[in-house]
Amino acid sequence: MRLIWRDLAQGELNLRAMSLVFTTLLSLVPMIAVAFSVLKAFGVHNQLSPFLLTLLEPLGEKGPELTAQIIGFVQNIQVGVLGFVGLAMLFYTIISLVQKIEQAFNYVWQVEQIRPLARRFTDYLSVVMIGPVMVVAIIGMTGNLFQHHLVQQIGEATSLSVVFITLSQIVPYIMMLAVLTLLYRFIPNTKVKLLPAVLGALFAAGLWILIGSAFAYFVASSSSYTAIYSSFAILFFFILWFYLMWLILLVGSQVAFYSQYPVFIRRPDYQRPLSIQDYEQLGMMIMLAVSQRFYQQQTALEYEQLITTTGISHRQLDEVLAPLLTAKLLVVTEAKGKSYQPGRDIAMITLADVLITLRQAKNKRELTWPTSSLMTSYLAKAEQAQLELLTTKTLRQIIMDDIDAER
Repeated sequence: MRLIWRDLAQGELNLRAMSLVFTTLLSLVPMIAVAFSVLKAFGVHNQLSPFLLTLLEPLGEKGPELTAQIIGFVQNIQVGVLGFVGLAMLFYTIISLVQKIEQAFNYVWQVEQIRPLARRFTDYLSVVMIGPVMVVAIIGMTGNLFQHHLVQQIGEATSLSVVFITLSQIVPYIMMLAVLTLLYRFIPNTKVKLLPAVLGALFAAGLWILIGSAFAYFVASSSSYTAIYSSFAILFFFILWFYLMWLILLVGSQVAFYSQYPVFIRRPDYQRPLSIQDYEQLGMMIMLAVSQRFYQQQTALEYEQLITTTGISHRQLDEVLAPLLTAKLLVVTEAKGKSYQPGRDIAMITLADVLITLRQAKNKRELTWPTSSLMTSYLAKAEQAQLELLTTKTLRQIIMDDIDAER
């Protein structure tokens, strides 16, 4: 909780939530229009209004009014008169929203790269086209289940009435938990385990209920805001609730992140930029660890294992791995997820090769201030002596020396 409060105080999560609110306002009607069209093909488009009512429930009596306006906008959209350019802009607006969501979640998980273009297109369209059908299908099946005459007869039984009422009350929250778990597992462009996703979803669902209740009370007792903003009050509350909603989702994702990587709880400075010494040492130790597993014919070292072992963020690990992969000192294998093996014969890779590769990636800048020629000479000699020492040892020799030392 202390780390989450610190992350909130830094302001980046707030900015991400505000950005998502702006993109949501631009994309909401087009996204609902596409979802409405897909649901209409299945004959369940009438379930969209109850879903929006549930989402906007904290707005109190203004929720149904706003839901009616949104549904009215959607029904007035005539796709046939949009033309190719208009239709393309419609889908671009929707995909940009999903991309913004992924970028926000990637920031929480310290991931720099978003999905490749091909995967972006297929995954995003799957979310837009299939997601609403799944959510509405779950809502419809749940509603039909509790309205079924057999279930109602069971529920009217004296011994089971309390259980029936309890189930009817908690099922919506279970559905919310399931949706949030799926969101936390599949939106970030990294491997999220099930248990951390569930823990993050539990925290976000509890926070959603707590803040939603407080916000509903705030809206109901905010007659002064209604007097000040007049007809714009509904828009003010709508934007404020969407901001809180996105902030809750990002905080829940933060809980999932710390649950999956407890090493970062013990190292609250994990976001500190790597020093040059850290950068070079990490690169050489990663090369040695990967080569040692390869030499001992063990399974390849996985990306998640590197995160847990080194205690650095995804962003920092990617910074160290990038030059090693570019120079083909390491190669990626997808046997059981993203893992790494030496890209060359470890008997031919010297420590100097690794160090030079890491230093070249830093793109040394030419000095623009006066320097001492004698000092420059000393530094050049020191660097040359270091490289000459590291040239004498290959990764294979280091591994064999370690084995001999253990014996």
